[in-house]
Amino acid sequence: MKTIHDLKQLYEIDDSQWLEETIKLLKNQQFQDLDLENLIEELEELGRRDKSAVASLLEQIIRHLLLLQFWTSEQKNNAVHWQGEIYTFRVQLNRRLNTNLHNYLESELDSIYQDALGFVKIKTQNSVNFPSECPYTLYQLLDINWLS
Repeated sequence: MKTIHDLKQLYEIDDSQWLEETIKLLKNQQFQDLDLENLIEELEELGRRDKSAVASLLEQIIRHLLLLQFWTSEQKNNAVHWQGEIYTFRVQLNRRLNTNLHNYLESELDSIYQDALGFVKIKTQNSVNFPSECPYTLYQLLDINWLS
């Protein structure tokens, strides 16, 4: 049996093996043998990665919706591509969502919109008048059939 000290060393050497050992301990309810410090760190990082991934997908949806709706001079050549991207990102995002991540996106929607807005302004060389605040609800952004 590995001790907590052994697990801490294992974490520094081989985090995949550390994860396997940690899972075994959890399944066997050997909670006293867990490397709690690194387990907590990994769980926090997992949460950050999940939030970052869904925020990134939502930002992509917003970028492409803005381009589709407002960059009229490029619609003829790019509309089908943008629609395909919107569909793909919505599918990926909806597969990842749970209640907590949905709530996170709801609370961060304005910030995510501002990031998307910054991108499309650069992309269009500030030649398009985009809304300064998000014109979409989260429901609309997630809806696979809305504006596609």
